[in-house]
Amino acid sequence: MSSSIQAMAEYAQEKLGSSIVAADSGGDMLLLEIKREDFLKACTTLRDDERFIFDQLTDLCGVDYLTYGQESEAGARQGPRYAVVYHLLSIKHNRRIRLRVYLEDDFPRVDSVTELWASANWYEREAFDMFGIAFDGHPDLRRILTDYGFIGHPFRKDFPVVGHVEMRYDPEKQRVVYEPVSIEPREVVPRVIREEGYGG
Repeated sequence: MSSSIQAMAEYAQEKLGSSIVAADSGGDMLLLEIKREDFLKACTTLRDDERFIFDQLTDLCGVDYLTYGQESEAGARQGPRYAVVYHLLSIKHNRRIRLRVYLEDDFPRVDSVTELWASANWYEREAFDMFGIAFDGHPDLRRILTDYGFIGHPFRKDFPVVGHVEMRYDPEKQRVVYEPVSIEPREVVPRVIREEGYGG
């Protein structure tokens, strides 16, 4: 861990205090886990404070931890199912920071950061569309990648691989129609047939 990351971690603890749930200064950048209810206030500080000046949001994505940790001996995940991860860049200080905020399982929601960073607009719409995460205060929160009549959120771990419905153009009705999925399971692994006695 570099001394600059350690110094930033200490200053973040000083400025954000109890808003920080956890901090990890190992790796290539500082990771701060922020309380959901304090998230917008913390982001404003990270953007406006002279020692931070994280003036660009470079990425934002949703995460579904439904099956996280099931392969380990400890068993299933502990804690909330959903999170949003943000990557910020300070051009002035040439530094990056990663933020994570955990959300409720029943109705995952967090404050929108579009008023702080305009680049969040489509990222938040994508997380809403793919994960069903609501961003309070977003100016136009609607689907961006799926159809308006689409059911569910395809990046959730419990979303069926084949989906719920399929759409096609019906020439008789002269419009797009939705129907139950008609995909039948099939074997996609080719069989290898070897002659007996093949010594290769």
